[in-house]
Amino acid sequence: MKFEDFKTCSQSGFCRRNRAYADEATLASSPYTLIADSIQLVDNKVTADIRNTETDILLTLDLTVLQDNTARVRINEKTPIKPRYDEHARYTLVKEPQLETIEALERLDNGVSIQIDASRKIVLNSQPVRIHFYVDNEPVITFNDRGFFNFEHLRTKETHKAKKVEQKKDDGTVELVDADTEKDLWEETFKTWIDPKPNGPESIGLDITFHDFGHVYGIPEHATSLSLKETRGGHEGAYTDPYRLYNTDVFEYALDSPTSLYGAVPLMIAHRKGLSTGIFWMNPSETWIDIIKKNSNDLKGTLQKVIGSNKSQGTTTQTHWISEAGVLDVFVFFGPSTKDILRQYSELTGKPAMPQMFAVGYHQCRWNYINQRDVLDVDRQFDENDMPYDVIWLDIEYTEEKKYFTWDQPKFPNAIEMEETLDNKGRKLVTIIDPHIKRVPNYRISDEARDKNLFVKKPDGSDYEAWCWPGQSSWIDFYHKESYDWWKRQFDFDKFQGTRDNVHIWNDMNEPSVFNGPEITMQKEMIHDGRWEHRVLHNLYALLSHSATADGVRERVADPDLQKRPFVLTRGYYAGVQRVGPIWTGDNMADWDSLRYSNPMILGNSMGGVPFSGADVPGFFNNPTLELLTRWYQAGAYQPFFRGHAHIDTKRREPYLSAEPYKSITRDALRERYALLSYWYTLFYDAYRNGTPMMRPMVMEFPDDEAIFAMDDQFMVGESLLVKPVTTEKADKIDVYFPGSQPWYHTKTLSTVAGHGWQTVDAPLDTIPAYYQGGRIVPRRERVRRSSPAMRLDPFTLVVAKGHDGAAVGTLYMDDEETYAFQRGAYTHTQFVFDGRTLRCEDLHEDSSRSEAKAFAQSIEKVRVERVRVLGQKQKPTSVQIKTPQDTVQGEYEYDEEKQVVIIKDPKVSATQCDWSVIIN
Repeated sequence: MKFEDFKTCSQSGFCRRNRAYADEATLASSPYTLIADSIQLVDNKVTADIRNTETDILLTLDLTVLQDNTARVRINEKTPIKPRYDEHARYTLVKEPQLETIEALERLDNGVSIQIDASRKIVLNSQPVRIHFYVDNEPVITFNDRGFFNFEHLRTKETHKAKKVEQKKDDGTVELVDADTEKDLWEETFKTWIDPKPNGPESIGLDITFHDFGHVYGIPEHATSLSLKETRGGHEGAYTDPYRLYNTDVFEYALDSPTSLYGAVPLMIAHRKGLSTGIFWMNPSETWIDIIKKNSNDLKGTLQKVIGSNKSQGTTTQTHWISEAGVLDVFVFFGPSTKDILRQYSELTGKPAMPQMFAVGYHQCRWNYINQRDVLDVDRQFDENDMPYDVIWLDIEYTEEKKYFTWDQPKFPNAIEMEETLDNKGRKLVTIIDPHIKRVPNYRISDEARDKNLFVKKPDGSDYEAWCWPGQSSWIDFYHKESYDWWKRQFDFDKFQGTRDNVHIWNDMNEPSVFNGPEITMQKEMIHDGRWEHRVLHNLYALLSHSATADGVRERVADPDLQKRPFVLTRGYYAGVQRVGPIWTGDNMADWDSLRYSNPMILGNSMGGVPFSGADVPGFFNNPTLELLTRWYQAGAYQPFFRGHAHIDTKRREPYLSAEPYKSITRDALRERYALLSYWYTLFYDAYRNGTPMMRPMVMEFPDDEAIFAMDDQFMVGESLLVKPVTTEKADKIDVYFPGSQPWYHTKTLSTVAGHGWQTVDAPLDTIPAYYQGGRIVPRRERVRRSSPAMRLDPFTLVVAKGHDGAAVGTLYMDDEETYAFQRGAYTHTQFVFDGRTLRCEDLHEDSSRSEAKAFAQSIEKVRVERVRVLGQKQKPTSVQIKTPQDTVQGEYEYDEEKQVVIIKDPKVSATQCDWSVIIN
């Protein structure tokens, strides 16, 4: 990474100013005071005015309590000289949040109290203004706890009053000079770039304290640990710069760094034993977050005096949020669990999109498959080597001179025929489409966008032009509604000729990446929709480009009943991306450290509300060793988005090219992914319903085990699978931590793990340490197929991992795997229950009597359970009975005494119609 190409906080005027403000601030010196007689409750909204006693500027405070244990705080200027950017909610939120009733305000000596329910309340202090959020009469979050709140009001150069400080001259006399904070208010220079600031300083800073919480998570995207580190130095391992949220194209990005990457989601979750809380700082401008941790007892005296705190849990996390522009708009989540917070967040910003099944399979990509023959040859070799895959991808070289929505005809003379060949095997094609448009004449896309004024503009009103892959380019202004709608229509089959319905899209470079721009992105003074500087909505640009593309892919079929769920991968992203499609962690390196960091990066996305993510396997840049390639495929098979990708300068490394035994081991990893596709798909449905990620930090499933609060080298896939990828070269043993009280079973040997806590386990090259949790039932499809559509009617194997009480439970979700018919009831949702002796199933469908539900159930009525494996069966059964409405028959079974496993062979019961039981006597 070229660190010199990207700003540090000290090189960013507004970050430097707010850090300096914080260094001098105290509660006593905070100038922001809540005007007591302005506080009122109207229509379930608490409003008040805040006065900056130094400038006499008035701000407005709006506080609302929302449904599902959520609160919202908004602060804006009361009478700004021009509107501040405040339109972010219409693009970030999916609907207007629903208010809870506030019955009354309790007046206090220094503010007011709002009782939400028996265990939660909010207290507003007046002098200085502070907001405390309580659970069980203890503060969990406080705004302006340390007096860092700083709201830079809009002004003109003429009305600005410069801050002066005394400075000694050489002759010993004293003169007044501008303070350091006066630098960069109206113009800022970075390297050779000058950033004019016609609005002057307009940043917002606020400190937010998480009382007695020692761990905070989220705020992707960073190549850092899951549990976020401190950022003000002072001890080993701490960063010296804040975490930055500013979408950028970082070439060969650094690991273990707070540097901004491609995405920015300002969601932070705090956790301690017994409780989780969180905040969503809804602001799409450049944002920095400082984190420090303090011993709670050191803070206890001050805290008790002000807000009556008596308890201490050891460590308190203090954060400082700084955004360049806009208004303060923060949501507070009371939890009480991490899963609750992600549900609360997704209720606001959108539930994760339900993907087509193919998206959950394996994707094969390279920069670049050079022509039509190359694509079909790769496809053929996967089949010849019995390796399943679902999607093959085309990078930028498929286009005519990097003009998007075109094909290089000599290389791809008949794209439709190529796509049909793939479709006959149930496979898809993904092509790349970026938001920068080549500026050349006689190129329809460029000509139309120019003539219709669809590009981002310069301040003088002319089209913004700069450099990217095609050379001289302009960028579609997705914030402009006409541009957004026009872009959608470009995916129509009659416009993007050479595509059909098994073609999907990849949005790259949409941070936006600008090769000759400051920090490899767009200058902040560029104009969107004729109204707003790019600076105020930079991080939103990627979300809008992604959303417009997904809308276009879906709407290329006009009939809503026939539309299929779009697949669009994006590199740049912002809050709300989860409702659109997946992301990946960008241009990583083929080395062991990058493999190691892929796990905390994806887990950080999971805790940041972005569940569908993955890393390029086995690293984008450079050539991996065969061992690294194999270990990375093993890890990728248990991560949500599973794609092999490679730089144009690397050697070919499709998995079938590996020498033995690496090829066979990689094939096994691919097959294991496909065996678990239905389990993954069920987890995606759970995410769609409630926001819970598929790949979960250990702390999410075992929230009271403090030993795993910072653990990010092993993880859970759903509730049932524990995975510890091998990320060290030449390792054949690895330490795995087995939490909880349930037994654990190795997914490969099916043997029971002896005990809990830390265990050193064998991990030869052909094995990834993965374990079933006792008490869970996992559906598998074990017939070898070439792609997921070939599996749709395959029978299931149920793995029943007995819990300590002998019981187990698991679910299976099925639909047509591609359309939106499931939203009209065309799905099955089944729960399998084992009580230690009897296995049966229950229908979880919301309304299985609906005609759509009945029709779909009938279409898969032949899907059966062909095998049941019961793990942890300590005694050999005397018999197995299969009960159905028609008959009771003896089941055929085998018992492995050493492994304590019963295998019931083909009980011939339905996987979805719950009119049977399997009894182990």
